Amino acid sequence: MTGFPSSMKSLIDELSKMPGIGPKSAQRLAFYILRSSGNDAEVLSKAILKVKNSVRFCKSCNNLSDEEFCEICKSTLRNRSLLCVVEEPNDVATIEKAGEYEGLYHVLLGSLSPLDGIGPSDLKIEELLVRVKRDKYKEIIIATDFNTEGEATAMYLGKVLKGSGSRLTRVAYGIPVGGDLQYADQATIVKAFEGRREVK
Repeated sequence: MTGFPSSMKSLIDELSKMPGIGPKSAQRLAFYILRSSGNDAEVLSKAILKVKNSVRFCKSCNNLSDEEFCEICKSTLRNRSLLCVVEEPNDVATIEKAGEYEGLYHVLLGSLSPLDGIGPSDLKIEELLVRVKRDKYKEIIIATDFNTEGEATAMYLGKVLKGSGSRLTRVAYGIPVGGDLQYADQATIVKAFEGRREVK
């Protein structure tokens, strides 16, 4: 990358490592940062460091949190008889944005993918089983993605949770087949929860 000072090249290189950010987008972001005020750049760098230093996984549900337990798990307003199982923390954010669901969550931190060597022991499934045994949920909603990995995960969860005494449901196909939950719009999320079906 010619024509840039080494500090600018270094910033562009680092930004290019982010998912979805190619060299041109990285260059645009670098120029945006360069044109920002010193105060704005400092606020951005502090925000990045704060995320790295303070954000952790909730001790109960594995959602992102600044404290030991996330805001959802700590809330006294949530319906504690409902548990929604999702793959990633950004799925929680997507569902919350829709404003339809009022229960608790369990984040698996991934999905089953034998081709990539990801099995049940690599996910937070054992922790899920402990929670279900301890807390006796009325309904467990499986909201994994509708792609191959998400479907395999949903099927596996259906098997291991069958004797739990909880009603097992799967969000409806308002989510496109092969689609990721995080990319669905709010109306689709609402419809998917309204049309959830029993897991057989």
